[in-house]
Amino acid sequence: MSEFKHAKLDWDEQGQPLSNQFDDIYFSRESGLAETQYVFLQQNHLPQRFTALAPCQRFVIGETGFGTGLNFLATWRLFETLAPSNSQLHFISVERYPLTATDLTKALSLWPELASYSEQLLPQYLAIQEGFQHLSFANGHITLSLLIGDAQSMLEQLDAQVDAWFLDGFSPAKNPQMWNEQLFAQLARLSSPNTSLATFTSAGFVRRGLNEQGFAMQRIKGFGQKREMLVGTYQKPASYQNLPWFVRPTHAFKQRKAVILGAGISGCATAYSLANRGWHVEVLEQREAVAQEASGNQQGIMYLKLSAHGTQLTQLIMSGFGYTRRLLASLGDSVAWQGCGLLQLPHTEKEAFRLKELTTSFPKSLLYSVNKEQASTLAGIPIEHEGVFFPDSGWLNPASLCRTLLNHPNIQLRLNCPITDIAYEHEQWQLFNQQALITQAPVLVLCNATNVKNFNQTAHLLVKNVGGQTTTAPATMASRALKTVISAEGYCAPAWQGQHTFGASFNFRPNGQEVTAEEQQSNLALLEAISTEFKQSLAIDSSQLGGHAAYRSTTPDYLPLAGPIADAQAFAKVYARLRRNARKVPEGECPWHVGLYTNSAQGSRGMITAPLMAELVAAYINNEPLPIDKELANACHPNRFLVKQLMRNER
Repeated sequence: MSEFKHAKLDWDEQGQPLSNQFDDIYFSRESGLAETQYVFLQQNHLPQRFTALAPCQRFVIGETGFGTGLNFLATWRLFETLAPSNSQLHFISVERYPLTATDLTKALSLWPELASYSEQLLPQYLAIQEGFQHLSFANGHITLSLLIGDAQSMLEQLDAQVDAWFLDGFSPAKNPQMWNEQLFAQLARLSSPNTSLATFTSAGFVRRGLNEQGFAMQRIKGFGQKREMLVGTYQKPASYQNLPWFVRPTHAFKQRKAVILGAGISGCATAYSLANRGWHVEVLEQREAVAQEASGNQQGIMYLKLSAHGTQLTQLIMSGFGYTRRLLASLGDSVAWQGCGLLQLPHTEKEAFRLKELTTSFPKSLLYSVNKEQASTLAGIPIEHEGVFFPDSGWLNPASLCRTLLNHPNIQLRLNCPITDIAYEHEQWQLFNQQALITQAPVLVLCNATNVKNFNQTAHLLVKNVGGQTTTAPATMASRALKTVISAEGYCAPAWQGQHTFGASFNFRPNGQEVTAEEQQSNLALLEAISTEFKQSLAIDSSQLGGHAAYRSTTPDYLPLAGPIADAQAFAKVYARLRRNARKVPEGECPWHVGLYTNSAQGSRGMITAPLMAELVAAYINNEPLPIDKELANACHPNRFLVKQLMRNER
């Protein structure tokens, strides 16, 4: 992974920020807000375009250089003032050196007229790390995608269609590595006919480079004392491409109604993501309450199992962790959780080496090493090992999150509602219990773990069960000293509702949903390995132990399944050429099951990955910019195993 750095700022006598890295100003000294309004809002004709939006229509803005967030907040204010109340703004901004939360707060205090918007941004500006970071405001009507990294490489991984560009960044003279042909090519790739572009610069090579990529650029009067600036529109057909089996279906659903099968974290988060977009959602759950399966633990931990080598799973965990933390912060006290931090202790020499690698590969805002004295202070109990501390992590009661997500006027929950079959008739997915029709909708999202394989349309999906058991024990006066989650080979959490949760076992036994005494003892052994003194402080009576056992659904590559579902038999025919030549990309449109999607197989990371995967599925359904990078979306796509099987001649 590339080195992550925050912006280094100097502050002038007027309290305005200056970039130490680029020796340049962030905005005009005359008036930063007036400059934004003239250069970007007015020259992209946003007042007229926002006013003309149809109900439920979305407008997408792409920006190079998030900086202080001034452009975003000013655009948000204009959109809220002029656009229909149920329309959506998706603002995508690339930033190589994001401001720290402290610096951002100081910078935004310069514009009290935007305070009502900055007061919503600042609490969400947390867990910002390298890669795609997804932020949501105004009940889903305003979305901010922060792409933290080099502009060119970030935009190469963006799957979106942009309506207007703010080409802002530091000046070409100060930041020449950004203003180049490769960047201009990405702007063109993500544009469609009449996509507009405005930039404060009038540099000739910028104008010529954009013209060569299909933008019709012209110089006009600049802001304030600046003589000229550039504006233009894209004049070529949309050119975005992906591998054909990953090109998203573009179905236009006449009825904004969806059925979600499963009321664990995946299902509840997917329902919430769609409901926030104005969809009416029906959630069907076969059990008597929500979060009864893998989401039923008393306390789950937000554990970041990272690699120093930038794997796709690490990218997913980083983006998912940030989104979950911001989601929890936005939901308030209705969710039982605690951002108490997580102390990771090595349980083998190999693990000690891995943790040491992490401390040199990630910023201290995400994790940092601690000696055993520091670990003991953080934990509140004696710790005999050095370790790594994740300050933004903690624990979460999954059931309370599920209930809160479902508490939405657009969501209806139906319990004790098993489904045995599904069928697509008259542009509707029909769901049956035996022969009885239960409900129907044009969109169906399967969030029912390994039960996703129970239907003919999805029997090809490669998912498997891994059993797991957690244990609960009554807290004592001494055990309540534990202040943070501790994780080694197992984990334990601070007391909640008079109980500590610890574990967790992994097994492949056929009765993996039954609590067993054997695995209770196994979890006690894991607890003792963390801290003998803490285990002794619990004064455990085996008759007082509780527990929860359930199957976790996972895939062979441990990445979730999130996206549209293809017709497997037709897929094998359309792309049969892959059996003979895996390097040749056959032509042909992917044969989709119209309106059928899944968000499943989260493994043991559901609290971190499921909410972000819900946003991914909702983006597919709504034909929005994807909230994660293109390669990661492909890596989580349900079609990935169909392609691999054909390439290996296994289908």
